[in-house]
Amino acid sequence: MAELLKLNVQERTLTGKGPNRRLRLQEKVPGIYYDQKGTNIAVQVSLVPLQKAYSKLGNAQVFELVLDRGGKVETMPALLWRVRNEPVSGLPEHVDFFGIDLTKDIKVAVHYELVGKSKGVKLGGRLEQFRDTIEVICKPMNIPESIVIDITELDMLDSVHIEDIAFPEGVTPVFDENYAVLHISGDQEDEEEESEEAVEEETE
Repeated sequence: MAELLKLNVQERTLTGKGPNRRLRLQEKVPGIYYDQKGTNIAVQVSLVPLQKAYSKLGNAQVFELVLDRGGKVETMPALLWRVRNEPVSGLPEHVDFFGIDLTKDIKVAVHYELVGKSKGVKLGGRLEQFRDTIEVICKPMNIPESIVIDITELDMLDSVHIEDIAFPEGVTPVFDENYAVLHISGDQEDEEEESEEAVEEETE
């Protein structure tokens, strides 16, 4: 197994707006550690290491959370579940960690990566992406960094549906309907949209 990134956090004994504000002034971010057994632990983490970890891991990559609880250190696999940023500065103001069991399947949303340039786009079509992530189920250590979608052969009016995508071994997409992930629109569709808009304006 590849060595996992480690992130050091400390148990947070003081909670509430005042203590949290003082933490942020010290460039620390308050947070909560949750696990699958219902355990919730208030924690704090240094701002810069958190930013570096989130930049590398995002929300869907496993790392080792090194938790210091009054001098007793525990290390557990976890995900950076949610990071809430302050609206003005854009800096993290709260973080949620989620502890996981490496032997059990987990549902996560993974970003996808497009490779190639489609035939339809080269001919003047427009690439439309209907979502940013794809929800999958797999073991935590099998979570892919991204799902690769090759769009080279896509012509105008072609679409990629979830069932068209090749997933890594051990990774299963979650869906009820065979939804479209992306589409290459063409002149015909643009003309139809303009025609519909014109009819609507005349009706009004």
